Amino acid sequence: MMITYDLYQLRVQVLSMARNITNSRGPVFTIGELAALSGVHLETIRYFERIGLLARPERSGGGHRLFSPGHLARLNFIRRAREMGFSQDEVRALLSLSDGELASCGEVKMLAENHLAKIRRKLRDLKRLERLLASTVAQCTGGKLPKCPVIEAIASA
Repeated sequence: MMITYDLYQLRVQVLSMARNITNSRGPVFTIGELAALSGVHLETIRYFERIGLLARPERSGGGHRLFSPGHLARLNFIRRAREMGFSQDEVRALLSLSDGELASCGEVKMLAENHLAKIRRKLRDLKRLERLLASTVAQCTGGKLPKCPVIEAIASA
């Protein structure tokens, strides 16, 4: 996966030096440390494991999860994609495309363009709702009336 995460690499190095816990492949993190480094809640990390977005990590002799810097990079990718509003299926597709050595920028672009079109439709709908609500609120005097314009607008919708 081709993700740059220099700030995270620095945090990972500082954390691993402070704890000095590694396995044969480098530094490892507990789920709590992974959550702190990525800003993703513990239960969300477990959920991403269950649904296959995040690979199951190795386990310590005591059964604790041992996450690698690769897990951290993937988790940051998932978090950022979700922050951008991509659905789980879209995140899965993006991960699949980014996992290959020759990621198809054309496929990624098509997926992103479709997502952008959905966002623009939602924005148009929200602007329409804003105009409708603003107009209805402007009709409301705030006093006691037999019929409230806001209630009427909601009831008639």
